[in-house]
Amino acid sequence: MSTMSGFTIINCVIGGQTLSAINGDLSVNVGIVIVACVALFISFFGYRVLYHYEKWAWIPTLISLVVATGFGGKYLANQHTPPPATAVPILSFGGLLAGFLIPWAALSSDYCAYFHPSVNSKHVFAAVYAGLCLPNIPLMILGAAIGGAVPNIPSWSSAYETGSVGGILAAMLASAGGFGKFIIVLLTFSTLGNIAASIYSISLNFQLLLPIFLRVPRAIFAIVFIAIVIPVSIRAAVSFFVSLENFAAVISYWSATFVAIIAIEHVVFRKGDYASYDATIWNDAAALPSGVAAIAAGALSFALVVPCMLQTWFQGPIAKITGDIGFEVAMVLSGILYLPLRALEIKIRKRI
Repeated sequence: MSTMSGFTIINCVIGGQTLSAINGDLSVNVGIVIVACVALFISFFGYRVLYHYEKWAWIPTLISLVVATGFGGKYLANQHTPPPATAVPILSFGGLLAGFLIPWAALSSDYCAYFHPSVNSKHVFAAVYAGLCLPNIPLMILGAAIGGAVPNIPSWSSAYETGSVGGILAAMLASAGGFGKFIIVLLTFSTLGNIAASIYSISLNFQLLLPIFLRVPRAIFAIVFIAIVIPVSIRAAVSFFVSLENFAAVISYWSATFVAIIAIEHVVFRKGDYASYDATIWNDAAALPSGVAAIAAGALSFALVVPCMLQTWFQGPIAKITGDIGFEVAMVLSGILYLPLRALEIKIRKRI
């Protein structure tokens, strides 16, 4: 839930900043409220509408990005001299990338559950993997090129200081006039899909916390969630990139433990056999695994993860030498710890 909350806040801030860049009379705070409320409205229609929205919404977004790059592309060669590519920043950047992409592993079941059981698992994997890699890799490269040019282009640098990401997009499209503002609107609403999907998922997660929550309409949880997200997003927008970097890195740590534990469970203890999962006991806490081994493995791994963290608010003694390797350590150590702890749990309970 914290992961989805964090990503929702990031998207609200980006959407609000971009919307504000269209017209200086519209503040970032108002932009955040507009984006959050529109996304909330979309989420109310449920999975089917959300699916069709996501299915087609990427097309105008891609066209808008191509147009923006076309107008601002002539300046991208004017790159700022980058710092040396040493191990410390490379490892830290790798952890940030992991924080953006790997959390999908914890959310995918909310949507993959709608696949028919007969669908080939390799096809599902290929679709998910392509869906993560194809948009993110080129966009990260484009983002790096834009970021590298910002210090050397006065109009972009000024726009960044006043409007962050949205300001840079507006500066790139300034020569396009009214058409450029239309493109910015399309780019603003490209964040709606991610926000609406997060709202949809987190309303499900609320109902998993306590059985009594199943009686509460999911729309109520969605409204409460957005009511919390909006003021937090407004505060995060004040120092957006610091908030973004801190959040993404921390998320990568727990995501690494989650992926490692799930992988060990499936490959080692269940021998890769999907039939070993009894779907009929999904709501029977006594019949399900206790989860003690998983929680213990994840929690204990942080005894070594913390010294390997390199953040603006904390620099571990190991990370000062190696760079941020918290993600790598979390994945390896939690997997190693889970092996004996889960074996002991199975021995005590006498079943998987």
